[in-house]
Amino acid sequence: MSPSPKPAVSVIGLGMMGTALAVAFLGAGHPVTVWNRSAAKTGPLAAQGALPVDTAAEAVAASPLVVVCLSTYDTVRAVLEPLSGQLAAKTLAILTNGTPEQARSLAAWAAEEGAEYLDGGIMAVPQMIAGPHAYVLYSGPREVFDAHQGTFAALGGTTYVGADPGLAALYDLALLTGMYGMITGVMQAYALVRTEAIAATEFSELLVPWVGAMLGAAPAWAAAIDSGRHLTDVSSLAVNQEAFPNLLSTFAAQGVSGELFAPVQDLLDRAIAEGYAADGLSRLADLLRTRPGQPFPA
Repeated sequence: MSPSPKPAVSVIGLGMMGTALAVAFLGAGHPVTVWNRSAAKTGPLAAQGALPVDTAAEAVAASPLVVVCLSTYDTVRAVLEPLSGQLAAKTLAILTNGTPEQARSLAAWAAEEGAEYLDGGIMAVPQMIAGPHAYVLYSGPREVFDAHQGTFAALGGTTYVGADPGLAALYDLALLTGMYGMITGVMQAYALVRTEAIAATEFSELLVPWVGAMLGAAPAWAAAIDSGRHLTDVSSLAVNQEAFPNLLSTFAAQGVSGELFAPVQDLLDRAIAEGYAADGLSRLADLLRTRPGQPFPA
C-alpha cells in the first residue's frame, strides 16, 4: 500500500521566515500553496514544487490549514479581513510576532468567521527551521493543535502552551525578553573592555562560560518566584545594592553610557527601602509588577 498523502498547507507571506516555513513543508512532502504580496518571491518556491497563486483568497481556498507569516498583526488583518465569508472551516495558524491582546482579538474575529485559530511563536531564525534546535510555541484549542501537530512537526519541535490564544505570544515575548536582557548585558561588557583596547574576541572567552554558569541559577530563581520565598545564601539584595554603584561609576569613568543599567540601581534601592534587604535577586520579579498588591497567580 502506498502511504497516505500528506495534508495540504497554504503559506501566506514569503519573507525570509515565511519562505523557510514553506521550504520545510515541501521538504516534509506536503503539497504547498504559496502567496505573497510581491509575486516575485514565489518563483524559487515554485521551482521546488510549490503552487503559487495570484491572490490570498486562492491560497485560503487551496488548503484546510493556512499558515500566515507576515510582519505585523495589522498586516495580517489587512490580508485576511477582505476575505470575510471565505474562511469558514479553515484553520488559521498565525505565526507572526505580536502581543497577547492582538492574538486574542484576531482569534475572536476568526471565530466569528467560522474559522479555527491557532497562534504561534517561532523560536528560531529562518536558517534553523526544520533543524534540531527550532521549535514553535502554539496556543489555541487543544483539539485543533492536535489535529495539525503532525504537519507542524515539519518546522521543528511543537510546544503547546495553552488554550488561551494569547499565550504563545506571551511565552514568545518572555523568551525574547530574556534574550534581549542577555544581549544588552553582553554589549555593555564589550563596550567597557574596549575602552582599554581589550579585544572583544579575547574577552568573550571569559564572558561566555561566566554568563552560562550564572544562568544555571535560573531554575532556583524560578522556584523562589513561584513559592514566594526569596531568602538566599548566595547574594542578598543588600549586597548587590552596595556593589552596583561600582558598575555605574566605572562606566562613567571609562566613557561608557550607563543608561541600560541605571534603572537596575533604582530597582535595588527600592527593594531595600521596602524591606527586602535579606532577599535574593528573585525578589526583583515581584517588584517589577506595576499593579501593587496583586500577587502572581498560583
